[in-house]
Amino acid sequence: MGNKKKVLSIQKTILQVLDKTPSKTFNYKQIASRLGVKDPSGRNHIIKNLKKLAALNLINNPTKGTFQAKKTDNYHRGILDVSKNGTGYIISEAFEEDLKVSLTHHHKAFGGDEVLFYAYPTRGKRKREAKIIEIVARKRERFVGTLQKRNGTMFVRVSPRISTVDFYIESEPEIKINDGDRVLISFTSWDQTKSPQAKIIDVLGIPGNAETEIHTILAEYGLPYAFDSQIKQEAKKINQKITADEIKKRMDYRDVLTFTIDPTDAKDFDDALSFQKKENGDFEVGIHIADVSHYIKPGTVLDDEAYKRATSVYLVDRVVPMLPEQLSNKVCSLRPNEEKLTFAAIFTLDSHGNVKEQKFGRTVINSNYRFAYQEAQYIIETGESTIPGKLSLTAKNYTVDEKVKKAILQLNKTAKHLRKKRMHGGAISFDKEEVYFSLDKDKNPKKILIKTSKEANKLIEEYMLLANKKVSEFIAKEDNKNTFVFRVHDEPDAEKLDQLKRVITGFGYSLDLASAETTAHSINKLLKDIENKPEQNLIDTLTIRSMSKAKYTTQNIGHYGLAFDYYSHFTSPIRRYPDIVAHRLLQHYLEGKKPPKPEAYEAAMKHCSSMEILATKAERDSIKFMQVKYMQKHIGEKFTGVVSGVVERGLYVELEENKCEGMAYPQDIPNDYFIFDDRNYAFVGKKTKKIIQLGDSVMIKVTGADPIKRHLDFRILGHTQ
Repeated sequence: MGNKKKVLSIQKTILQVLDKTPSKTFNYKQIASRLGVKDPSGRNHIIKNLKKLAALNLINNPTKGTFQAKKTDNYHRGILDVSKNGTGYIISEAFEEDLKVSLTHHHKAFGGDEVLFYAYPTRGKRKREAKIIEIVARKRERFVGTLQKRNGTMFVRVSPRISTVDFYIESEPEIKINDGDRVLISFTSWDQTKSPQAKIIDVLGIPGNAETEIHTILAEYGLPYAFDSQIKQEAKKINQKITADEIKKRMDYRDVLTFTIDPTDAKDFDDALSFQKKENGDFEVGIHIADVSHYIKPGTVLDDEAYKRATSVYLVDRVVPMLPEQLSNKVCSLRPNEEKLTFAAIFTLDSHGNVKEQKFGRTVINSNYRFAYQEAQYIIETGESTIPGKLSLTAKNYTVDEKVKKAILQLNKTAKHLRKKRMHGGAISFDKEEVYFSLDKDKNPKKILIKTSKEANKLIEEYMLLANKKVSEFIAKEDNKNTFVFRVHDEPDAEKLDQLKRVITGFGYSLDLASAETTAHSINKLLKDIENKPEQNLIDTLTIRSMSKAKYTTQNIGHYGLAFDYYSHFTSPIRRYPDIVAHRLLQHYLEGKKPPKPEAYEAAMKHCSSMEILATKAERDSIKFMQVKYMQKHIGEKFTGVVSGVVERGLYVELEENKCEGMAYPQDIPNDYFIFDDRNYAFVGKKTKKIIQLGDSVMIKVTGADPIKRHLDFRILGHTQ
């Protein structure tokens, strides 16, 4: 009996070893090593029991001498997602709903890791649970946290969404560090110890400080905040001189009227417009884009770095560029009165925006003017040539050439026709209000301001859209076998559109969801109807949420939001890597070469799409931080807001005055006990039956502001009407 127990014990331990990493195969020596068995007799027992287990079909024997855990239908791959309270969930394509993972079954995985998991059978109506049995791939090795010194040892506490266990710091870093500092750590190992081990690689500063928090946001998303010295040196080596031989290879537009229109604080000028009138009343517009691909060649360290970053990141107080400043702000930037190499899409248009002729290729330009949007807007609104000092970049009055004024007015008039055609074709027009900040010398927010998109902005937008559309049509429309990188946008999610329809009905609006075309036109009508209404920003936000996410891919499905069958990103190679790839491929086809294989390009575009998502999240977090920092000065004050979200734990309210969003809790609403109504996005008073729902205008009081957590607390005082 004792011998039988011993055999079963050996078999159980063998199964445990194999089950820990079911995707791997082992020979008897590897299993013996994991069990600490070194003597020949013990190894012999393991060999015999491995054969018995295989014969009983309890383990797999894929090749002679190798063994593997018996795979079941309940082993799957997924991503571990951890909530703020430390509860784990696995997101897997194999299941429609997330699976819950208890803390004891995290198997040393961090939030975001790809894992192999066992899915327990369903138990009635309870949420299905899972157990992580193997880490397939770590999402990241670097984390941000707060240093805690305890009795001579150091730990770093990270977000509970990453790990509920503190990281143990193996050795004192060479850099000066204090208890409570925000630090960047690099994970090293997690073996038999209770805590994962890590080393400190950077000190970000004191939590709550603006500089610290912005660096934290970048570090949390794994985004860089500086270029290393090698990259800077490579950028400095680039020869800026434009040779006569290079000019001969290009269309020469140096003597053609050319200008840029950009934000006041812009330093990287990606695009310029050239303009010349034709005798028959038509005109030629050249959309000249910085020829980054001339300077950055595949396989170089500069190209590798640009690919890794994939995009510039625009935070509240800074730009983290994709290219070193030597390139982004100097060599490639289309600064006025400097000869620059460009890649152009050139169109002959009539006054209604119909394309009569088109050509694509490399050009050389010398921009005559650099306009800020407000300067171009002044010309459009007044028809005047003299820009007043209060609007000009130089803060002085100056007069532009009459030809420039006429060019801007003509381009604007035609841009309106181009926009009208897009709208008629089913393009969706989002003019959602965006916030920006006036900062003091310490980068703390003094004011929150609202951006508005005027005709000058829309003028540039239309010609960039035209170039992006026509380049992709030129390459792919005639031959859909040509490999190219598209910017695609799928049709909206039907379920989200139904939810949107339900919400807007309460405001007296409607949606026609009969077909993709009627949906687009109906959404446009809705967006027009809500202009300047209190509910505008809320409905804009909900409509955007119902849309699919745009992405980069070699598989073209068109762009729903723009109503284009073919669309690419071609016009911003200083700040977007896919645009550099589009330039390279366009030149490739202009030289008559055969299409390259799409696989490598598809993998690159998947990476670029992922990096774009991270950059967008970082940008939003920086805005949220500054909003909360600003609202610290207003604790105890009352504001009017709109209920922008309803979840089980409370109501999100967005303030009308400055678009700051905070959380209000149902238990704080006076005079009743409120119950969550998930179907109608509302809380209902148990006694009074009073309803507070999505879109309601409410009066709130600011009760808390935590910039470190980027969180605002509000108390709802009641409806405003």
